[in-house]
Amino acid sequence: MTFATTRWSLILESRSDSDGARRALAELCRIYRAPVLAFVRRSGWAGDRAEDMTQDFFLYLLGERIHHLADRERGRFRSYLLGALRRFISDAHATRLALKRGGGAVHMALDGSEAQPDGDGPEQAFERDWALTVLQRAHASLRQELEASGKAALYEAVREFLLEPPNPDDYAQVAARLGLRRNTLAVAVHRMRERLRELIRLELCDTLERPGEVEAEFADLRAALGGAAR
Repeated sequence: MTFATTRWSLILESRSDSDGARRALAELCRIYRAPVLAFVRRSGWAGDRAEDMTQDFFLYLLGERIHHLADRERGRFRSYLLGALRRFISDAHATRLALKRGGGAVHMALDGSEAQPDGDGPEQAFERDWALTVLQRAHASLRQELEASGKAALYEAVREFLLEPPNPDDYAQVAARLGLRRNTLAVAVHRMRERLRELIRLELCDTLERPGEVEAEFADLRAALGGAAR
C-alpha cells in the first residue's frame, strides 16, 4: 500500500493560508460531519439546534484556521477533530450557562435534550460514527470497483458477509441463488474481504500524517465497531 501525500499531511505541512490546505480541510470536514453531529447531539443539543451547532463548529474550524495549531506529535485528524470539538462544546456550554445565570435570552431545546441522553457518551458516539463513516466509504469504493468489473450483483449478495463470517447455510443459499459453487463463492468473499480491509486502510491513511499510524488507527476503528472489520 502506497502512502502518498494525504489531505491531513497537506494541512499540517501548510503554515500559511494555502488554498490547497484549506480545500483539503474543508473536504475532511465534509466527509466526517456525521461523527461531529453525533458528538453535538450527545452533548445536549437536539434537532435543528444540533445541526446549527455542527455548522458553527466547522465554520469556526475553517474560519479561525486553528488547524495551524494541530499537534504534530499526534498526527491524526481524528484526534485533532475530537480535541477541537471538545473545546468548542465546552465553550458553548459555558456561554449557555452564563446566559441562563445572567438572565439573557438563549434558545433552548424543548425536547428534553438539556439532560445527557441515554446510551453512549459524546466521545463514544463520535468514535462509533467516525468508524461507520470510514466503513461506509470503503464499502462504496469496493462496490464501485466491482461494478466496473460487472460484479455488482455479487457484491450486493454477499455484502453482509464481509464483516462477519456467515454460517455454512448462508453460503449455500447465496451460492445456489447466484449459480455458483459454494467454494467458488467462499473464495470470492475472502478476496472481497481482503480488498475491503485495504480500502479501509486507504481511507484511514488520508487522515494521518505518518504511515506507521495506520495499524493503530485500524485497531481503534475495530474497537469502535465492536470488533468488526477484521
